[in-house]
Amino acid sequence: MVDVERRASMPVVLYRLAYLGVTNTLALLRLLPMSDREKDAEILALRHQLTVLQRQLHGEKTRFTRADRAWLAALLHRLPRDVLRNLRLLVRPETVLRWHRDLIAHRHARISRPPRAGRPRTVRSIRRLVLRLARENATWGYRRIHSELLVLGVKIAASTVWEILQQAGIDPAPQRTATTWSTLLRSQAPAIIAADFCETTTLTGARLYVLTVIEHATRRVRILGATAHPTAGWVTQAARNLVMDLEDAGCQVRYLIRDRDGKYPALFDAILADTGITVVRSGVRMPRMNSIMERWIQACRHELLDRTLIWNHTHLIHALRQYEHHHNQHRPHRGIANARPMRPLPEPITDPATLTRLHVHRHDRLGGLLHEYEHAA
Repeated sequence: MVDVERRASMPVVLYRLAYLGVTNTLALLRLLPMSDREKDAEILALRHQLTVLQRQLHGEKTRFTRADRAWLAALLHRLPRDVLRNLRLLVRPETVLRWHRDLIAHRHARISRPPRAGRPRTVRSIRRLVLRLARENATWGYRRIHSELLVLGVKIAASTVWEILQQAGIDPAPQRTATTWSTLLRSQAPAIIAADFCETTTLTGARLYVLTVIEHATRRVRILGATAHPTAGWVTQAARNLVMDLEDAGCQVRYLIRDRDGKYPALFDAILADTGITVVRSGVRMPRMNSIMERWIQACRHELLDRTLIWNHTHLIHALRQYEHHHNQHRPHRGIANARPMRPLPEPITDPATLTRLHVHRHDRLGGLLHEYEHAA
């Protein structure tokens, strides 16, 4: 039965192959008089139509977008009409020619369109200045910024300032009267210092307590001392030494932040109060209120105490003094734009010849535990 069906279908296949051979031969004869440009245009048009049809596979409808119409119109408008009729297009040749007429009309309309009326666009430098004033002054609205621009001799309308802020995503009339904690601490940083105890253990098992003070503005550290017995007398004397050191340095300190540790006697606060320094105690179990001091203790443990063996009290004081000098004179701090507490950053090197001949010298502290780099003389 299968053989009979196969023999019956063989003539149909042969007739189909003959038909395809004849049609392809006629199509080949049609291509002979065509130029290379016409053939290339037909190939590109057919390929682009395949791209349009492939969109249907992704659930989209088979339709020509404006970009498709412009591409086919620019590609096929110069072909003769008889060639267009023989192309296998998804649209009629008249449709392609109409697309081309619409494209030319749109282009001429855009060229002949009169210039845009109204005020000219605001100068870019003025826009940057408006955004800078808004960024640096959180409580200023667009009216206040407009007034400041008039003082600077920049004459623009208040509505223009409002529009610039609105486009940048900034509220033109902000409700920013409340001061954030970061803004408050940054503005009061020169008048704030912080103190705290940290502890370490020697090889013999003795526990030593280190009292340290740090300045919020410069991140300068003062290690007031270390002792195994932080008695009231010892802490009081450390407070007197701190007051004399601040007076010699000319620091106008008004507040000292500390925790509620019982090692601080009442006389500690009294000595500071006599010099005009108000002691602010942090909340219970709230180390973030004294975060800058806590961050220094973490750095000291990570870079020094956890990497060396402390023999005794004398060895601890020597190591702390070396780390204090390294921290204040060399180590950059991200909290103050990578500056150093007691030494400004040098001018950046701009000479290409110098950059190609860098000679950097390394200075070791504490037997190579701390590294400091500087240009060789």
